[in-house]
Formats: sequence, C-alpha cells, structure tokens
Amino acid sequence: MKNRRIYESIILAFGIIVLGFCIKWGIDDFANKDRKVTVKGLAEKEVEADKVTWPVQFKEMGNDLPEIYDRIALKQQQIKTFLLKNGIKVNEIEVNAPKVIDMNADQYSVNKQPYRYNITSTMTITSRNVKLVRSIIARQGELLKQGIAIVVGDYDSQTVYEYVSFQNMKPKMMQEAIANAESTAKQFAENSHSKINKIVSADQGQFSIENRDQNTPYIKKVRVVTTITYSLRN
Repeated sequence: MKNRRIYESIILAFGIIVLGFCIKWGIDDFANKDRKVTVKGLAEKEVEADKVTWPVQFKEMGNDLPEIYDRIALKQQQIKTFLLKNGIKVNEIEVNAPKVIDMNADQYSVNKQPYRYNITSTMTITSRNVKLVRSIIARQGELLKQGIAIVVGDYDSQTVYEYVSFQNMKPKMMQEAIANAESTAKQFAENSHSKINKIVSADQGQFSIENRDQNTPYIKKVRVVTTITYSLRN
C-alpha cells in the first residue's frame, strides 16, 4: 500500500512537471507568435545575349511594279550572298513579304509624289551566334559598294537581343537570393537580440531580364528578388 502511494506520487509529480513545461511552451509561443521579420533577397548577374534577331531592310521606289520587284530580287540575292559569305547559315535567313505603299492611294494628299510606289523589303536573320551577327552588322556598310543602303527599321523592326538560356541559371540565382535574404534576417535578429526561427512565408521570386544600358543591348542584367518572412525567437 505504501509503495503504491509512492508510485502515485511520482506519477503525479511527473505529470505536474510535464504540465509546467507545456504551459511554458504555450506561453512562449503566444509571446513570440507576432515576432517576425520580412526581408528581401536579391541576386544579380550580367550575361551576354545568346540570341539575336536582325531585320535587314532596304527600300525601292518607282512607278513600274515589275521593274521594282526585279530590283528587289537582285538586292535580296546580293544581301543573301554577303550574309552566307560571312558565316550566316541558310536556315537563319528569312525573306519577309515586301511592304508596298501606293503613294496615289491617299486621295486627300495634295502633294504630288515623284514615284507612285514605295516598297520596303525585309530579310530577318535569327541566330544564336550573337558575336558573329554583331560583327556583320558593324560591316554592313560594305553593301553600300553594291548600291544597297540598309535603312534603320521602325520601332517594331529593331535588332533584338535575347538571353534564352535563362532557365538554366534560375535555380542557382534563387539559391543566392534566399541566402542573401537569410543573411539580412540574421543581421536584423542579432540587432534585436533575437534569433531567426522558421520560415513563415516566402514567394518564388520575381525575375527580370533587362539591357544593362541603352548602348549595349547585347549585355543583359538578370535580376531576381525574393521576399521571405521569418519568425523570431529569443
């Protein structure tokens, strides 16, 4: 009987101790539930574009459509020969339909035009060899010797540089952004005499690819920003 009471007392004491710890943990959780910090992690990298789209445009004007088209066909062949000679592949060249403007079609125009037809021909070069295309663009003046004047395209016909290998670098950049966010959170916690605990919430990161500057559109700046909220503990 005496031993039974001893066992019961031990069990009761153990239960009281466990209950005390549970109450303490509950109080700590309640006290710390609103203690959190939200930080942003940033990762940036400069890369060279790995795809270029170059519209090569020239204009022809005249009154005789068949004669104009013959001139266009000849110049297209000259341009194609120039491109192939300098390393562009056949499958990287696309000849677009010519854009024809009939100057006499505007019945409200009061200005008499010297030529009736204004035709723009575009050949689009799409290549992954960006350095090669850039070197050819720098030497397109050679076509002037053949009587071909390459014109600057409209806003929607500019040379476009892209970085299409972006998916391959996403995991590493996300890792860097998260590490930077964690470092910032640790510094904040240290300054507030706390420690970071668990991640409360996090986003997948916002990626952006922009030109480094307006003079070097073939150099891209890849950027990712992620937002992470950590809970804090003493």
